[in-house]
Amino acid sequence: MSTPKISRAYYAGSIQEFISHDEEKILGILAVHHHFSLDETQRNAWIGQIRILKQSLSEFIDGYIFFEYAIPRMGKRVDVIFITHGIIFVIEFKVGDSSYSTHALDQVLDYALDLKNFHEQSHDKPIVPLLVATEAKTVENVIISYEDGVYQPIKANKHDIGSVIKGLFDDHIPRSHIDPILWERSLYKPTPTIIEAAQSLYQGHSVTEITRSDAGAINLSRTSEVISRIIDEAKSKKQKAICFVTGVPGAGKTLAGLNIANERLMVDEDEHAVFLSGNGPLVKVLREALARNDVQTSSFRGGGMTKKKALSKAEAFIQNIHHFRDDALSVDHAPIEKVVVFDEAQRAWTSKQTASFMQNKKGVPNFSMSEPEFLISVMDRHADWTVIIALIGGGQEINTGEAGLLEWFKAIKEHYPDWQIFTSSRLSDYEYARGEDLSKMLNPQQLCIEDDLHLSVSVRSYRSERVSEFIKSLLDCDKRKAADLCRIVSDHYPIVITRDLEKAKNWLKSKARGTERFGLLASSGGYRLKPFGINIQAKVDVINWFLNGKDDVRSSYFLEDVATEFDIQGLELDWTCVAWDADFSYQGSCWISRNFRGTRWQYIRDETRKLYLKNAYRVLLTRARQGMVIFIPNGSEEDKTRLPKYYDETYNYLKEIGLKSL
Repeated sequence: MSTPKISRAYYAGSIQEFISHDEEKILGILAVHHHFSLDETQRNAWIGQIRILKQSLSEFIDGYIFFEYAIPRMGKRVDVIFITHGIIFVIEFKVGDSSYSTHALDQVLDYALDLKNFHEQSHDKPIVPLLVATEAKTVENVIISYEDGVYQPIKANKHDIGSVIKGLFDDHIPRSHIDPILWERSLYKPTPTIIEAAQSLYQGHSVTEITRSDAGAINLSRTSEVISRIIDEAKSKKQKAICFVTGVPGAGKTLAGLNIANERLMVDEDEHAVFLSGNGPLVKVLREALARNDVQTSSFRGGGMTKKKALSKAEAFIQNIHHFRDDALSVDHAPIEKVVVFDEAQRAWTSKQTASFMQNKKGVPNFSMSEPEFLISVMDRHADWTVIIALIGGGQEINTGEAGLLEWFKAIKEHYPDWQIFTSSRLSDYEYARGEDLSKMLNPQQLCIEDDLHLSVSVRSYRSERVSEFIKSLLDCDKRKAADLCRIVSDHYPIVITRDLEKAKNWLKSKARGTERFGLLASSGGYRLKPFGINIQAKVDVINWFLNGKDDVRSSYFLEDVATEFDIQGLELDWTCVAWDADFSYQGSCWISRNFRGTRWQYIRDETRKLYLKNAYRVLLTRARQGMVIFIPNGSEEDKTRLPKYYDETYNYLKEIGLKSL
């Protein structure tokens, strides 16, 4: 059988072909596909792997082997994949290592999980992660399979790889058959985190390469295509335009914005496209993630990019919208950017909030514009063309003075009638329009409807696309719909409730595998969670919390530092524990909103503040990609600020709609 042309692996062939090919031929094929200069370290590692596997697998008659198999979502390659007797062995080599490190075991398990979750032909196949520390001692492996058919990592050294593999399908896993060519050509449907996506886009990958290709999520690619067309038309016709991109939580609005900013830079550097966000934690985390990845990639390629240089580069690509705004205050000419992406544009400030900030913080008296009006005015300074892409999250306003979509349309109506406005027909939804008919605020010739500018399918949770819909019905007190959706969602996306925080933490730890990230979340108004060690007043270090590993006490893994809605908005974890306080509690048939002042709870009467609190819980409850546990305290009759009645009805409501209790 001749070796087919393989796109995902540097080298592929039957085990018999691999054994018959000489070492230099295999090395030559690997080197041809290696896009960077082949240093001595990489060459020696490959030679070591080839020699060990030729000896270890020489007795196998059936099987297929892949070297350097691409894992697109993670932007990495598996050292070796060996398929035999219907089992997929994911092999990670640590040539020269004399121990099986926790980091390496997590790494190979991550690769296996990625295949199981996103590689179509691997969904129903047994997958065994195998760590080969070449100089380590032989160990007695305990064979344990997770429910989904992924096995806990197996350990081997350079002498016992063959016997370990043979022992697995002889004694533990029934033999079957996998067509290796069909497997290799399988659809790969990744769902990256926003951090992974930003890193991949930054390295030159397209949004179609790093996202799912199913019918529901293809919307993301269409949105990008529509925006690119609008930019090209504005450029050719010398027009000014705003695209409003709407979407449910987790639908990929930020990803679409990052993709456009990155894509336009590659099309024409003179456009100086930039991604702007007022979400401070998101900006910090993404910049740091890009910089760390740049330094790592540079090192791998033999370069020497410094962290300082990498951060400077990342800061030019992702900017804080408030810094952009303040810079525009000091000059009266147009900014260098022709295409700007405003992330979470619904959080832009009202005129009252902006005026107060300008006077008290910037010393600018008599400032009368809202933030949307001012930002449009800055881009309107361009004499010829410009495009604003405003990313709008429905029901995402969570702070005092956030304007929502109405302020943007008010500014356009009153001051910018010559701008073209592109949006979807979904703007009538209450989460965006708050009951207003936004289309009536514009000249009919000014408004263009493009339904692909709405992202209707959540891609945050690849386990269930209807999580955001379930959370919406839960928060809207629509019991029947919530119960129906709970049954649908819970089949693939576990959501459980508990009155015991330690049980919640143990549940998270039991669910997360490899480096799947988990963390503790709570409302910024959850002051009476403090008796449980949840102190929302202690500022979390978002960079270390989101990016650092299991051995760092500042990371989310330690479940010590809690992130609030302000820290987590726009980002996500694999598994979350949401701690629910009395600031937002179910009573009768509706939600009661409270604010903790001094020594007691006070009812919130203002409808806007009620909406902000509801939206805060919407953010917290839609951050998990794979599942979550909700911790609701029992309360205490001895503490008037934590009376059981503040918590019991919320717990009973969630249980009534179908959430299982630990």
